[in-house]
Amino acid sequence: GMLFLVMPKEPVIRLSEVGDSGQSLLGHVMIVGEMCVAHLGLTNGFRMVVDEGPEGGQSVCCIHLPVLCGRQLGCPPG
Repeated sequence: GMLFLVMPKEPVIRLSEVGDSGQSLLGHVMIVGEMCVAHLGLTNGFRMVVDEGPEGGQSVCCIHLPVLCGRQLGCPPG
């Protein structure tokens, strides 16, 4: 499997604090993640994860998008 991170240049602390002004930024981060997966030729699927808050598993103080791919991923995650 493979894991990589996509992070916006503009720091975003919490997804819940983004509001309308951050929608295009967050959409762009997801599109860049998908472009990276396509560039790597991993066509069988991928998972993007956003953690928020302590109960959501957020351990880094800015939004980043982990992209997991390259192997079968189970459900439910974690």
